[in-house]
Amino acid sequence: MTDLEALVKDATRGDPESPLLWVSRSVRNLTDALLERGHQTNRTMVGELVRGLGFSLQAAVKTKEGTEHPDRDAQFGYLNTIVAERLDGGQPVISVDTKKKELVGEFKNAGRELRPKGDPVKVNVHDFVTEQGRASPYGVYDLAANNAWVSVGTDHDTSSFAVATIRSWWQQMGKDRYPSARELLITADCGGSNGYRVRLWKVELQQLADELSIPISVCHLPPGTSKWNRIEHRLFSHITMNWRGKPLVSHEVIISLIAATTSSTGLTVQAALDTSSYPKGIKITDKQMKTLNLDRHDFHGDWNYTLRPRPNQDINP
Repeated sequence: MTDLEALVKDATRGDPESPLLWVSRSVRNLTDALLERGHQTNRTMVGELVRGLGFSLQAAVKTKEGTEHPDRDAQFGYLNTIVAERLDGGQPVISVDTKKKELVGEFKNAGRELRPKGDPVKVNVHDFVTEQGRASPYGVYDLAANNAWVSVGTDHDTSSFAVATIRSWWQQMGKDRYPSARELLITADCGGSNGYRVRLWKVELQQLADELSIPISVCHLPPGTSKWNRIEHRLFSHITMNWRGKPLVSHEVIISLIAATTSSTGLTVQAALDTSSYPKGIKITDKQMKTLNLDRHDFHGDWNYTLRPRPNQDINP
């Protein structure tokens, strides 16, 4: 075995049966190690030798989302059918989710933007939470209108915050676009604050259904398929591109950048700061769950269900 092969042996990754392996050491480090062992070489030569051994430098790729559920395709088919029916009937259909939490302050934000040469934005060396805390953007994307509402929370990302954001979307955007709405359909991931197992999510949605006096149906994407949620590539990806390279120095800046987000397909976004408190750890009892007017659909009632307004509720629409 050559010295080069010995150096990369311990750093080799990948399937040993694969015809192409990759190494975690860089060509620079391999070259330095060979020079220390007395070899006359350079980076170009080492790079060619490494490739000749069937190695290449690669980055990790995010592709694993967990075990595929056996009803994955069937759930997508069911969800798509319901969404198409509601859209054809002129009823509101929204996709919801939480965007990645962001540190607020003079911190580096991924990406680059045009600036005068030699004049980069100066930011903090270390990414520590400051007194400004974090921002938790929760979004509501209207599939038919191609517009969105984003609430930027300053407290915990809970089901109460999620439903409060949906309520804000309805009050600020939804009710004007859908004055004759007979029902609301929500598509959401299986986990997080809008997860299908989260009792508080259902309790808060029931309250909203009571307030709006219309049924609210929820269809969850199958486990491990969050990247297919419409809001991810119709809204969040455009927000990320819009603020790339810009330090998110304040909540006001975050709101401004989100609201300025557009796309080539005509996306428009409204955003607002939500400073309300949303405590974690709220427990929902079996007794509270029994008060819900919850209809589970025949297919996967855990993923697909409708909360209908409860009769005789003393509410303020």
